[in-house]
Amino acid sequence: MTDIPCPLCQARNENILWRDALLRVIRVDDPAYPGFCRVIVNRHVKEMTDLSPDERARLMQAVFVVEGALRELMQPDKVNLAALGNQVPHLHWHVIPRFVDDAHFPDPVWAAVRRTGCAHPVDRVQLAQIITRLLTIA
Repeated sequence: MTDIPCPLCQARNENILWRDALLRVIRVDDPAYPGFCRVIVNRHVKEMTDLSPDERARLMQAVFVVEGALRELMQPDKVNLAALGNQVPHLHWHVIPRFVDDAHFPDPVWAAVRRTGCAHPVDRVQLAQIITRLLTIA
């Protein structure tokens, strides 16, 4: 284990769309990908199997809700889901709406840029409202 502080445990200035005791949903500050969200477990855990079965189900439910909200609002060509954790070993999922005219498509957003992409705006308030509605009733 390293002594480097975890950036997701000590996060600052997050654009939080929704939060409960287990997790939070944030919008990533990336002008090229304005709908890019992360679903982050609040406490420091590294792997899915560090969670109880109920917590795993709740986390995945949140990932699916965020995907559905982004699809409803943005109508992307594809939604990428990723849980890597190689650089930040704190359990979190990336939920990224993708468009054929974005800068990296069809490659991952972490790959080399292929072209000048078109950003597809998303209304943060609408996105937060949909996520809140769906996670509150779930």
